[in-house]
Amino acid sequence: MMLSHILVEYFEKGGDIMWPMALLFFLAVCVILDRAIWWVSLHSKVRSEKQVQARETLGLGQFNEAWKICEKEADPYLHNLRDGLSHAATSPLAAMQLHASNLLEKSESRLWILSTVITLAPLLGLLGTVVGIMGSFNFIGNDQLAVTKVSGGIAEALIATAAGLGIAILCLLPFNFFRKKTHLLRGKLEHWINHCELLAGAAKSHGHDLADFKAPHL
Repeated sequence: MMLSHILVEYFEKGGDIMWPMALLFFLAVCVILDRAIWWVSLHSKVRSEKQVQARETLGLGQFNEAWKICEKEADPYLHNLRDGLSHAATSPLAAMQLHASNLLEKSESRLWILSTVITLAPLLGLLGTVVGIMGSFNFIGNDQLAVTKVSGGIAEALIATAAGLGIAILCLLPFNFFRKKTHLLRGKLEHWINHCELLAGAAKSHGHDLADFKAPHL
C-alpha cells in the first residue's frame, strides 16, 4: 500500500505530461504480454520428434508418409513442410518461403509499438522537464518569490524525465529480446527449408521426384 501511495504521489507531482506517459506504459505492457503469449504458444507447438520423422521420410522419397506426419500437426516447421508438399507440382520451395515470411511477419507484429514507446517516452519526459522548468522561471524575479513553487516545478521536471527514461529502459529489454527471438526463428526456418530442399533432391536422385507427388486432399 505504501508503494502505491508513493507512486500516486510522484505521478501527481509529475504534472499533466504523466498521463500520456501512463498511456504509453499501458500500451507497452499490453504488447509485451501479447508477444510473450505468442512465443510461448509457438514453442508449445514444436514437435522435435515429428520433425525428425518428417525429414527421414522426405529423404527416403516417402512423400505420402511425410504428408501424414505433417497433415494434422500445428508445429510451425511441419506446417511449413506441409505447405511445400501441397505445392509439390508447382513450386514447393516458394510455398515454404512464403509460409516462413508470413510466420516471421507475425513474430514481429506490434513490435513497432514498443519501438515507438522507447523513442517517444524520453521525449515526453524531456517535454515535461522543459515545461516544469519554465513554470519555475515564471516565479523568478517576483517580489513574492515562492520557493516551494520553484522547487515544485523543478521536481516536476525531474519526475517527468525519470519516468520517461524508466519506461524506455523497461521497454528496451523485452524489445531486444523479441527481436532476438525473431532473428533466431528466421535462422531456424532457413535451415529447415534448405535441409528439406536437400532431402527432396536426394530423394529425386533415387527416383522419387517430389514434383510427381500430389497431396491427398488436392
